[in-house]
Amino acid sequence: QVQLQESGGGLVQPGGSLRLSCAASGYTYSSYCMGWFRQAPGKEREGVASIDSDGNTNYADSVKGRLTISRDNAKNTLYLQMNSLKPEDTAMYYCAAASATGPFCYQGADFDYWGQGTQVTVSS
Repeated sequence: QVQLQESGGGLVQPGGSLRLSCAASGYTYSSYCMGWFRQAPGKEREGVASIDSDGNTNYADSVKGRLTISRDNAKNTLYLQMNSLKPEDTAMYYCAAASATGPFCYQGADFDYWGQGTQVTVSS
């Protein structure tokens, strides 16, 4: 049974940092494309970042230079380091897994598995 469990969300002031984690189980994590997505109330879901099995990454323009996606295949864990946070980063953040490989691993790929999400709120 595939499970993705996010953690690390919370309330942070503008300019602050958070690190989200996503623990994966039930499939061959190391070979899957992984992504972080977010959805704010009243807005469409946005693909934040993705990382393929070789560690190649893609980012949405809105987060480049501030958010960093990484993975630890030994721990079956995906991370999102979030720095210089802005109020517009406030959203529910989800991790997801896709069987896409190489150049087909990006935020627009067909993601098969999803976590329940963790809330990030950026506010003073």
